[in-house]
This record gives sequence, structure tokens and C-alpha cells, in this order.
Amino acid sequence: MTFEVTMAVDYGTARVGVAVSAGLLARPVEVIPNRTPDQLLAQLQRLARDELVTRWLVGLPTNADGSEGEQAAVSREFAQWLADAQPLPVFLWDEHGSSQQAQAQMIAAGMKQKRRKEMLDAWAAAQFLQQYVDRDGWGVEQVWPLEGEKDG
Repeated sequence: MTFEVTMAVDYGTARVGVAVSAGLLARPVEVIPNRTPDQLLAQLQRLARDELVTRWLVGLPTNADGSEGEQAAVSREFAQWLADAQPLPVFLWDEHGSSQQAQAQMIAAGMKQKRRKEMLDAWAAAQFLQQYVDRDGWGVEQVWPLEGEKDG
């Protein structure tokens, strides 16, 4: 029997939120500053090793009507880069509303405003990862590595 551990990534150009699920519950892990692609990949791979990750889930920000805007294109580009840069499978998941849900959860938990601001992206990743887990992955979109197009 294979035990799946999913790491969710809420990708942003300034910060990247990370959450993990090794069963039925998702939990926020940390927020990584997004400085350079090499630094980001190294930090994501370190977390993946620490958590024994078997797959990635990248949040796809959609509009209320389900359409995709500019940030969705950026997230798709990141997901493709991640799929090309390392061997684990990468999937995309609609993250619409996850930041608002995360904010509400953190307020309900009594978290101070400064801490909420620091951890919002990780909690948002945990929100859409929990939806993925609850739906048993139904509706996920796989991102396939592009053959022969890896950078050095």
C-alpha cells in the first residue's frame, strides 16, 4: 500500500505558502519568500524531503465565474516549471476563495493580526489542499513535464 503525502503550494510573486497533508487533514507549514527560482526550488525540495512528499498541488486562482485571469497564467507557468524541475507529479487545483476562508479561520482561532499576515499564504494553501483531500482529488488537473525543455 502506498501512502500519499501531498504538498500544496500557494504561489505568489513575493511569497509562497506551503501546506501538507499526509491523510485526511491538511496543515499549514510555512511561507517562503519568493526571491529567485533556484532558492525557491531548493526550499521547496527541502520541505518535500522533510515531509516525505509524493506529489505537489499548486493552487490555481480563478475568478468567481470560473474563468482564469493573469494570476492563473502565472500559477500555471509556475506549475509547469515545478513539473519540469523535479521528479514528483504536479497537479493544479482551483483555489478560489481559499485566502478568505483562511483569514476567517485564523480570526476564529484568535490569531493576532501580525501573525495572520505572516501565515496567510500557508493557511490558504491548507484550505485548498483540504478541499482536494475532501473531494478525493476529483477535478484535479495534472501538469506533465515538457520533454527536452529543462534548463541546464
